[in-house]
Amino acid sequence: MPKTPHTDTGSFAGSLWMVAGAVCFSIMGLLVKMTGARFGMHEYELVFWRVVFAAAVLGAQAVLMKRQFATRYPQAHFWRSLAGTISLFMFFFGLVHLPLATAITFSHTSAIFLAIFSVILLRQMPSRLTWFALLLGLFGIMLILRPSILGHGLIPTLVGLTSGAIAGYAYLQVRELSLLGEPSWRIVFYFSLLATIISAIASTIVGWTPIQPQMLPYLFGIGLSAMGGQLAMTHAYKVGRKFMVSALGYLVVVLSTLYGVVFFDEILPMMAIIGIVLVIVSGILAGKK
Repeated sequence: MPKTPHTDTGSFAGSLWMVAGAVCFSIMGLLVKMTGARFGMHEYELVFWRVVFAAAVLGAQAVLMKRQFATRYPQAHFWRSLAGTISLFMFFFGLVHLPLATAITFSHTSAIFLAIFSVILLRQMPSRLTWFALLLGLFGIMLILRPSILGHGLIPTLVGLTSGAIAGYAYLQVRELSLLGEPSWRIVFYFSLLATIISAIASTIVGWTPIQPQMLPYLFGIGLSAMGGQLAMTHAYKVGRKFMVSALGYLVVVLSTLYGVVFFDEILPMMAIIGIVLVIVSGILAGKK
C-alpha cells in the first residue's frame, strides 16, 4: 500500500475550510437532536433526511456531468456503504439519547478504531506515537463510559460507542476504495443511495412521522448542513494541510459541547470532560502519522 508523505503541502488558508465543515456538522448534530426531541422522530427517519439530499444532488450532478456510475468493485462499495449506514443509524440513536458532546465524541472515536482495524485486518504495525495515541484514546473512552452509563443507560452508551467502531471500519474501506482508484463522489453517492434505501424501508416498517410544516426547516437543515459539511471537509483535505485539517475537525466536539450547554442545559461531569479531551488529543496524534 502506498504511503502518504509526512509533510503537508497544502495551504494554511485551504485548511480553514475544515472550520466551515465542523460548523456544518455540529449544526447537523444539533438539528438531529432537536428534531428527535421535539417531534419524536426515530433514527431511521432522521438518517433518511440526512442522506437523501446527498444521494439526489450527487446523482443529478453525475448525470449532468456525464460521469460513470459503473464500478469494478460493487461488492466493496456495498460493504463500505452497509457499514456506514449501520454506523449512521447508531450515531443518530446516540444523538437522540445521549448528551450532544458525548454522542459526537463517540462518533469521533472512529480515528482510534481505524488504527486498530489497520493493525488487525491489514497487519499494518503503527508507530510508537500511534500506539501512544491508541492507548490514550482508549483511556479517554473509559473515562467517558462510566458517567455516561450511569446517567443515560447502558444501551445508548454502547450503541453510541459502537457507531464509532463501525465508522472506523467504514473509513478503512473508503481508504481501500480510494487506493483502488474509485473517485470520492462515487463512494459517497453509493453510500448515500444505500443508506437512503435502507432507511426508507426501515422507516416504512417502523412507521413514518407525519410531516408538519414546522418540521421542514429542521429536516432541510439536517440535509443541507450534512451536505455542506461533507463538501467543505472534502475540499479542505484536497487543498489544505492534512494534519491541520484533521485537527480542526475536532472543533465539532467543542462546538457540540457548547450547543449542549446552551440549548439542552447539558452539564457534563468532569470525568467525561477529561475523557473527551483525551479522545480529541488521541485523534489528533493518530492523524499525525
